[in-house]
Amino acid sequence: MAAIRTYQDALDYIYGFVDPVRKAASSPEAAALNLERMRRLLAAAGDPQHGLRTVVVAGTKGKGSTAAMIEAIARAAGMRVGLFTSPHLNSYRERIQVNRMLIDRAELIALTNLTRPVLEAFDPASLGRPSVFDVGLLLALRYFAARQVDLAVMEIGLGGRFDSVNVLTPLVSVISSISYDHMAILGRTLSEIAWNKAGILKPGVPGVTVPHSPESAAVVLEEARRVGADLFIAGPRGLASVHEHGPALRSYPVPPAPALRGAFQVENARLALGTAMLLRDRGLELPDAALAVGLAGVNWPGRFELVPGAPPVLIDGAHNGDSARKLISAIEVELPHERLVLVLGTSRDKDIGAIAAALAPPAAAVVITRSHHNRAMDIDRIAAEVRAHLRGPLLLAPDLPAALAIARKFAGPHDLICVTGSLFVAAEAREALGLAVAD
Repeated sequence: MAAIRTYQDALDYIYGFVDPVRKAASSPEAAALNLERMRRLLAAAGDPQHGLRTVVVAGTKGKGSTAAMIEAIARAAGMRVGLFTSPHLNSYRERIQVNRMLIDRAELIALTNLTRPVLEAFDPASLGRPSVFDVGLLLALRYFAARQVDLAVMEIGLGGRFDSVNVLTPLVSVISSISYDHMAILGRTLSEIAWNKAGILKPGVPGVTVPHSPESAAVVLEEARRVGADLFIAGPRGLASVHEHGPALRSYPVPPAPALRGAFQVENARLALGTAMLLRDRGLELPDAALAVGLAGVNWPGRFELVPGAPPVLIDGAHNGDSARKLISAIEVELPHERLVLVLGTSRDKDIGAIAAALAPPAAAVVITRSHHNRAMDIDRIAAEVRAHLRGPLLLAPDLPAALAIARKFAGPHDLICVTGSLFVAAEAREALGLAVAD
């Protein structure tokens, strides 16, 4: 086989594992094949995960921000820290980082060449062909092992119970906010979605989560009891054990005050601090100063990211009803403005009705657009939902540069432009504003 020589060749090879006709598993038994497939791939690659200390982060919203905060805390303590997240904003290399440095292009080329024989020798007859996500996870774990990271913070891709990342046995299992998303795959009720998220809990491994609705909380607690995982809640007052043994409540060593804007990030900061406290219990050296410095220095683009100007532009990847409501609440509290001009695009699998109901009423105008991603929702479908809630003009734009230009013509210097609805939309807005270059 010819060697992969360029970065684009490596990306083409990785994306060659996209299967446009692959459907969601029809049963838990079928979904579990994802885990067995990943285990066999890792075994064929020498099980690089066996030497790694990991934290696994699941959840509907906030898992990426929480993972970034945990990484920042561990790095501030002097550790070499791997970070695996998805999707990326502007470069595939964002998915695989060590000490917040993206994997180098040459390293990705070499790693893809190294891993290619494992992938091409894999027999898909019984377990199916590896997915793009499987390939990325395999690359990340091999990279983190080669770089001898002290801790790898691993974000679940989708759900939890049957996600490929769930082959790992972490030091701590982390579950962020749970709400409606990916319902065709994860379930139509919060109980079903929570059951999927809670599937990352492991016997003897402490789990930490945030306060949930009673419906979700009951499911997470029952799963913790079933598998034998001590469960903790990172709440407003501190880290609380939900079991009878151990201290009932421990105060956070430092205030949950992250550099990331948005009131909703305080909940994620509490979760990151709770994780750090449990990592201390597992023997990791994480001084109070590292907790404070990590939170104060964390960076996570595309999440309540404010671009100064007249008018300023806010970029946020909110993509379900719950995150859209939290976004509007944070804007009202933190960003004084005269009028809100909304630039909105989302993906086909999102609940545009719930998103529109949260975002359109406070907007003076809405510009409907779409990203170039093949999962982007049609503009007409978004517009049909937005019209029912909008009190001002509805404008259409074929792409993000055009949408931003229209929004700027409509908005005055004391207004606020908010670009949201999808991380793909957020990414293209960042590119259009000169904050990033597509890689």
